[in-house]
Amino acid sequence: MSTDSHAETSVEKSDAARVRDGSGRTPLGTEIYGAILSRILTSDLGPGDRLTIDTLARDFGVSQTPIREALHRLDAEGIVVRNHLAGYRVAPKIGREQFEDMVEIRLLLEPAAARRAAERMTPEAVAELIRLEAAMQSLHAQRGSDIASYARFSEIDAQLHDGIAAGSQNGYIRDSLARLHPHVHLFRLRSTSAITAEALDEHRRILDAISARDPDAAAYAMRRHIEKSAARFGAGFEK
Repeated sequence: MSTDSHAETSVEKSDAARVRDGSGRTPLGTEIYGAILSRILTSDLGPGDRLTIDTLARDFGVSQTPIREALHRLDAEGIVVRNHLAGYRVAPKIGREQFEDMVEIRLLLEPAAARRAAERMTPEAVAELIRLEAAMQSLHAQRGSDIASYARFSEIDAQLHDGIAAGSQNGYIRDSLARLHPHVHLFRLRSTSAITAEALDEHRRILDAISARDPDAAAYAMRRHIEKSAARFGAGFEK
């Protein structure tokens, strides 16, 4: 084995040995995932663009292991597609029919999740939702015209909605929503600050209702958020 190959293997073993969270992801893999996703959300990488493991490893200055982990996750979420012979490519954006199907499922599941969250969430879990919402407020206030932070906003948005689903204590609802990966697909459709500003007010109404332990208000606020979000993101299909 060559010295270079031995060094690569040692680095990969080091990466694999990093502390993993409950999902089995390494911190470095998660970081690379976020960096690639940011490029996709900001159109630095467009639909159909090829992603090679060797090139990405050189770009990020890491071994192939975290690159493979990140691409595997992106593939599972439908953000990239894998071709056995040609590696990975950025997936097409969702079409109108997929968009409408996704909204329909969200309207069935997320208001129910918000209702149960208002009834069942622990004070500590509610506090974490409020922390996430504050982070989104801060990010929006600081970012100005920096569209690169749009990816980070999308990530926190997904965490907030997943936190509400987790708070429902209904694993079927949470797993079903997680498989949709709605936030990444939606945020790929547009990248304007108006979307984030409007969503912040809607999130606040949802969290106020959950904090007040008002199931009806929480379900209603979530339904209105999804409907308004669908109108904002779906506007692009009218063109």
